[in-house]
Amino acid sequence: MNFDFPTFLVAASALTGGIWLFDAMFFASKRKQRALAAAEGGDEAEVKIKEPLLVEYSRSFFPVIFAVLILRSFLVEPFRIPSGSMMPTLLVGDFILVNKYSYGIRLPVLNKKVIQINDPQPGDVVVFRYPQQPWIDYIKRVVAVPGDTIHYRDKTIYINGESIPQTPLGRYTGVGSGVQMTGAIRSKEAIDEVEHDILVHPRAPNLALGCNVLRSGPITVPEGHYFVMGDNRDNSNDSRCWGLVPDENLVGKAFGIWMNWDSNLESFPPIAWERLGNGID
Repeated sequence: MNFDFPTFLVAASALTGGIWLFDAMFFASKRKQRALAAAEGGDEAEVKIKEPLLVEYSRSFFPVIFAVLILRSFLVEPFRIPSGSMMPTLLVGDFILVNKYSYGIRLPVLNKKVIQINDPQPGDVVVFRYPQQPWIDYIKRVVAVPGDTIHYRDKTIYINGESIPQTPLGRYTGVGSGVQMTGAIRSKEAIDEVEHDILVHPRAPNLALGCNVLRSGPITVPEGHYFVMGDNRDNSNDSRCWGLVPDENLVGKAFGIWMNWDSNLESFPPIAWERLGNGID
């Protein structure tokens, strides 16, 4: 069961802020008057009247909870990479940061866009809500945008009839949780001038069993949708299998790695230090 953190933040902000505001409007002034009256009567024990514990906690926690809500909803949100579908760009255990306003400002929980800013561009690495299970977040690379015609043949992407060239870099040697990818071919690919590395298994089928979106030929991406793929081309559940990502499912653009923790690494602590602070291309 996935914990709905945005809903929790909204509810906690409303509860703590509501308690604080209600007390300020109806009870705080009365306590102050009682304190002043006690001071004038010389009753030192009653001069300082404490606010209720619930109000005190609400006043203390509301600014923190609300600040986290604003930060995560409109600016930057952290995510952890759970699978190898974006190898070698992102590894299992990478903790990444996602720009929440790259593709517009959305209301938390409702996910309704209220301010349009930019649209995803080919080559962007994006986090989105998986169309078939919207409570799960996925991360993939945008390879085709509205109006593009895309096809995938012989391990090669074709956009509007033109192939996306790949430059082989040799056999890939994985570490930690990615050791099972050792032996895959690592290649350099450029989508709309965005260069990145991909992994391809020469012996794997062009399209995995059940991935039928492009099996019958090219498709044209309609308005308000995006075609996404993992950089680990033969080990990624992406648009080739379940279709397009609607614009309303977008969460944001991934831009940096701030931490890595892979329990399968042989080092202690199991951190790939060289990945910390890296950008995401």
